[in-house]
Parts: sequence; structure tokens; C-alpha cells
Amino acid sequence: MSTTCTVVDPASGHELTEVAMASVAETDAAIERAHDAFAAWRAVSPGERARLLRRFGDVVDAHLEELADLEVRNAGHTRGNARWEAGNVRDCLHYYAGAPERLHGRQIPVDGGVDLTFHEPLGVVGIIVPWNFPMPVLAWGMAPALAAGNCVVVKPAELTPLTAIRIGELAREAGLPEGVLTVLPGEGPVVGERFVTHPLVRKVSFTGSTRVGKQVMAGCADQVKRVTLELGGKSANIVFADTDVAAAAAAAPYAVFDNAGQDCCARSRILVERSAYDEFVSRLEPAVRGVRVLDPADEASEMGPLVSAVQRDRVRGYLDGAEVAFAGSVPDTDAAAGGFWVPPTVVTVDDPAARLWREEVFGPVVAVMAFDGEEEAVALANDTEYGLSGSIFTADVGRALRVARGVESGNLSVNSHAAVRYWTPFGGYKQSGLGRELGPDAPASFTEEKNVFIAH
Repeated sequence: MSTTCTVVDPASGHELTEVAMASVAETDAAIERAHDAFAAWRAVSPGERARLLRRFGDVVDAHLEELADLEVRNAGHTRGNARWEAGNVRDCLHYYAGAPERLHGRQIPVDGGVDLTFHEPLGVVGIIVPWNFPMPVLAWGMAPALAAGNCVVVKPAELTPLTAIRIGELAREAGLPEGVLTVLPGEGPVVGERFVTHPLVRKVSFTGSTRVGKQVMAGCADQVKRVTLELGGKSANIVFADTDVAAAAAAAPYAVFDNAGQDCCARSRILVERSAYDEFVSRLEPAVRGVRVLDPADEASEMGPLVSAVQRDRVRGYLDGAEVAFAGSVPDTDAAAGGFWVPPTVVTVDDPAARLWREEVFGPVVAVMAFDGEEEAVALANDTEYGLSGSIFTADVGRALRVARGVESGNLSVNSHAAVRYWTPFGGYKQSGLGRELGPDAPASFTEEKNVFIAH
């Protein structure tokens, strides 16, 4: 018998609904149905598969506000962010709708015959979605996997399953055959573990903590099962004195406090060249205090609550005894009294071994440290087990390129904090992950490349 999970509104702490959690038996049955559906789905012509994905994107677009509203209430995302995230699902489906007709192999010149390569779908793909970005991360795995001819089973996070469930319903409304996309709310040790251990699941795409990612990778290794991992981060925002310091300080809060800091790409370490440090910090303070932390349903809100009481208390624990330079505010209303709020907070650090400098807080907390010169900036940025994202602010193009090449990170922005675009590859170095998502090559990562030699 299935258990249930209580889904809560993070802004108020009020219960939203109960969601049934899949059992091992139900998970196995869903995987087997997906495997049965795979034979027909892989045989669907590229043009028809493209049409269905475009139709899926159109149906998502027609329900954009509904999906955004669900994410505001279930995940505490601001309405602006939630609307963008629902739009990202639509855009990914439309983008990868172009892949089925372009996922072609090669003819390789050889002696004695003709050599051809083919990209063939893997079969059933399991996607394990985190609670911090439920809709985009679902789309980043689902859209290219479906485009490549795979069937997909999805495990949304227990805390934030509502939009994934609805997107699964919209897939059927769009005309995707039964079994091609299945959403299975459930606990990680049940549904997620079965994705890893079931022999009919040929690949697992996991986004979450580095600790759990290691367990997923170890489990997949037992079957030599393919895996993509997008894990933790402790990204650096490097600010050189030759940049527009006022502009860099004004932009910095939105590089870390977006989604209340619950973002693997958050630039939660700010490195400032010493000659600009005092000016930067003085300009950062009004920018942080000016972040509008409101009910996420308010169109003016720029930061909402944390996802749960557990996450709120974890973040508060990092601030115990910390040298807080300044902080913003949280809503002071009866409606927000039971919510999971932490204000945007800035701490100053001078020791690279400090816990707040090294560990991923996953909340609205940023640490600021001074550096001397380009070489030290790169060394400090790289002094971490992570390597997911980061920013470089400088007016010197040569320096920007040198530092970008020197920083061990999968995604960097110069004079910008933009981290993810669905048409460019995304992934991390070191313990931030394995493999790449998104970009034009993503569908190929859900295929086997077959080589065929034909003798003359």
C-alpha cells in the first residue's frame, strides 16, 4: 500500500495537500510499462516525434500560469521566477523538438568498405529531480531524452512534487503515448533507489547533493549503468578593481539570493580585489537591504522563503557565531509567521578555511573576502571541492580570458551572473558533477553510438 506525503506551502507553513508515494512494486510496474512502451516509441518517425514534442511544449505554454502558481505555493518561488521556470519547460521542449530530425550519425572513410555510425536510444531513463528547481531540471533531462527516442520515468522531490505531476498529465494531454513519460512521486530510498538498481533503467540523471550523488554513482557502477550528475557548488564571484564596482555590487545579491540561495550555481563566495574591497562592501549593503523579500505570490517579490523548516534551521545553524556584516529583512505579517524565512545575509571572512567559506550553505548567505592580484584570485576560487559556476567582473578582456581559463568550473560568466541557457552545455568540474546537460549535444548523451562496417 502506498504511503502519503504532506505537501506544505513554505511561505506560511500551511498544508497544501497529500500526495501518494509510490512503493517498490509500483515503481517496478511503472518501469516495466515504460520498457514495454519503448519499442513503439523508438519506432515513431523523427518527424512525428518532433511534432509531439512541439505539441507538448504548446500545451505547457497554455498552462503556464497554472504551473507557475503551483510552484509559488509548493516551492516558495517568487511569481516572476516560477513563470520563467514554467516557460523554460516549454522552451526546452520546443528546442529539443528539433533534435529527432537532426540526431544523425556519420559516414567514416575506411578501406575495403563503408563505415556508418548510428545514434540509438538507450531505453528507459530515470530522472531524479531536486526540490530547488522542480520544473527546469525535469525539462533538462526529459526533453532531450524523449527527443532521442527514450521512455522516461521521473522521481520528483518529496517536498515539491506538484508541478512534475501536472506536467506528466499535460504530456498525456499533448498526445504522448502511455508509458513514454511517467511521474512517480516517492521517497529517495524507494523510487530513486529502484531507478539505480532496476536493470531495465539504462541511465539515471540525478540532480542533488554531492553526498547522495556519490551513492547514485556507486549504485549505477554495479550494472555499468550510465549516469549524469549535477551536484553541489560553492561558486565564486570574482570582482577586480578595474570593473564598474557600483554595478558589480548592485548585481551581486541576485547572483546568490535568487531562489533564497537554494541554487547550486549561487555565487556564494565573493572575492574582491583589495583596493576595491571597502567600496564594494559599502555599495553591497544597500543593495542587499533593498532586496524585496515578500510573499512569493506578490509580483514585486524578489526573494521568497526556504523550502522547509529543516532547510531554514540548517541555514540558521551556519550563522551561529558568524561575523554578520549586514542583512536584509523578512516579511513581518501574520500570514508569514509560520513560514520558513531567513533574511539575505552577508558575512565577512578572512580565513579560507572558514566553514562558511568552504561549505555549501544552500541558503541566502554570502561570504566576502579580499584578494591581492589575479593569481591569488584564481587560487582562492579553485580552493574548493566544487566547480560548477562562477562570475568574473573586469574591464580587461585579456584578464577575463586568463581567469576564465584558470578557474576550474564548468560554467563561467564575464560581467554577468547568467549561469544556465538551454542551448549551451551545463555541468560541473570536480565534485560538482559528471557529464553535461543541455546544449545541442544533450540528446546524444541519451543514446548509444553504434558502428556498422559494410564490406565492398
